[in-house]
Amino acid sequence: MLISIIIPIYNEEENIPLLMTEFKKVFLALPNYQAEFIFVDDGSTDNSGKIIKDLAETDPAIKYLELSRNFGKEIATTAGFNFATGEAVIMIDADLQHPPRLIPEFLKKWEAGAEVVIGIKTSNKGHNFIQRFCSYLFYKFINTVANIKIVPHAADFRLLDKKVVIEFNRFTEKTRMTRALINWLGFKRDFVYFDAEERRSGKAKYSFFKLLHLAMSSFVALSILPLRLAGYLGLFTIFIFGSFGFYIFLGKYFFHTQFASSFSGTAQLAILLIFLVGVILSCLGLIALYIANVHNEVTNRPLYVIRNKKI
Repeated sequence: MLISIIIPIYNEEENIPLLMTEFKKVFLALPNYQAEFIFVDDGSTDNSGKIIKDLAETDPAIKYLELSRNFGKEIATTAGFNFATGEAVIMIDADLQHPPRLIPEFLKKWEAGAEVVIGIKTSNKGHNFIQRFCSYLFYKFINTVANIKIVPHAADFRLLDKKVVIEFNRFTEKTRMTRALINWLGFKRDFVYFDAEERRSGKAKYSFFKLLHLAMSSFVALSILPLRLAGYLGLFTIFIFGSFGFYIFLGKYFFHTQFASSFSGTAQLAILLIFLVGVILSCLGLIALYIANVHNEVTNRPLYVIRNKKI
């Protein structure tokens, strides 16, 4: 039975041979499975592309997609899914923080009926306290506001049944978070818990700013709360200042209360203006929802461009 392994690559020249060594050990112990290794070179500037091509010349199980530039890990992973042909697909990082030795455990869960098997990090040796704290805040926040729930500490190390991959390939989002889209699909899920190892070599390619950009993109892609905020703010303003203005109007002109009468004409005008600002914000919030729908429909650029491939 064929299993596809998707490995997005960006400047991992030192880790690629180590990773293939680990893969060979794993599949030698799995005689009932064959593997195709799909390396997606996401615009690497080191010798990663050359190393992959050299390995592919001597090993027919190794395939590659060379993207024309750096499109980002999420798009590179998507490209791998588009070309995978196995009965199940495993996505895994190239830095060896996702231990390949756990692949048999993923396959065991799949054989037992799970259609999506998700790797959950119980610890991460490569993260300091600040990174762990930021990760905690991200999951807490995104699961509060997002339309799609994300399992905390879930890694991109996961297995998908072929039927799940077929459905995943139907997604057309340009800004995407792979793990969230997989969660949206549903299907029967199971989990494999592991300790994330430290990188064998090289530096992490996701800097703080890239992680922040991914978090913000995920926030926008998974939740329409940012578009609703203007509307919510407008409704809040209308309620507060509308009620306040109505109270002053009744108190000054009908009940002649001392508090209401103390407001000058200028103050009343200011309250009216703030009330009208609330009306405008509410209208902007409503318009923003329509703009969001239009934007999602008209953006139709290709997700990626392939310069070269061996599939």
